[in-house]
Amino acid sequence: MVLISDLFWAYLIAITLLTITPGVDTLLVMRNTGRGGLRDGCVTSVGICSGLFIHATLSALGISLLLVETAWAFSALKWAGACYLVWLGIGSLRQALKRGEQPSTRAVAVSRQHVPMQASFREGLLSNVLNPKTALFYMALLPQFVDPASNAFQQSLMLAGVHFLLAMLWQCGLAWMVVSFRSLGVNARLKRVLNGLTGGFFVAMGAKLAST
Repeated sequence: MVLISDLFWAYLIAITLLTITPGVDTLLVMRNTGRGGLRDGCVTSVGICSGLFIHATLSALGISLLLVETAWAFSALKWAGACYLVWLGIGSLRQALKRGEQPSTRAVAVSRQHVPMQASFREGLLSNVLNPKTALFYMALLPQFVDPASNAFQQSLMLAGVHFLLAMLWQCGLAWMVVSFRSLGVNARLKRVLNGLTGGFFVAMGAKLAST
């Protein structure tokens, strides 16, 4: 076995706690589920979790360390992530400011079918890849659970695969819960409030990221 058993279980505990901690990924999945239904939320989760393999690869190749050590490269990544979060936030705020009659259940179902899967995937992927905190986490955490006597690249991808499965289960579960609550009936005013809170959080996170 490539991974040392004790290291693997320690990683599993650490990554589970990280996964269930609310953050940008959680809100993005919930927002997109409210926008386009269960498929939209789950495809967004696939995009988010696919980004983990990119971070694992960069960490194994040492590029993450280079980004941290090179001030301008890390600043560029940080600003790109900040701008993307603000862009997502503005999108949610625009939805919150829209007024009009609440669409019927049938109309909502039709509108959900028109949410492009590639758009959901892209939003999730960019949210993860452009998050410097995720890059820092993978750079700092993954080496602690890699056996130096074995292939570091294979181990990094295997650990990212474990994180992928856990995050998919958690985020798709959240998407299912959002759909279940929607089926109980959510009026337009509450939907605008939720979009406003989500948009405000994204903009605030982007501003905080840019200022640090």
